Amino acid sequence: MAKVIDITDKLNFEESPKIKIKDIEVHLNDDASTMLKVMQKIGDDVKPADIVEIYNMLIPEADRKKVDKLKLNFANFQTFVKAAISAVTGTDMDDEQGE
Repeated sequence: MAKVIDITDKLNFEESPKIKIKDIEVHLNDDASTMLKVMQKIGDDVKPADIVEIYNMLIPEADRKKVDKLKLNFANFQTFVKAAISAVTGTDMDDEQGE
């Protein structure tokens, strides 16, 4: 019989990361398939269309409506997306290349 290794206790099925802006909390999609797609978009030549696509992948539609109501300027929107990426990857957004 094959050996079975139970890793259930090492996994987190209940919590996904969130970002708070002013008085709203934004849930983030951190499932593996979404993250693999996001990681393909991240690189040296990220275009505005890539940022929007990453935003659409990471933020559920209901929470995108909340963020859209904030009317963030583009620089703040980039910061928000960068923070979302950092939150789901577990990296510090200020330690990214070029910062």
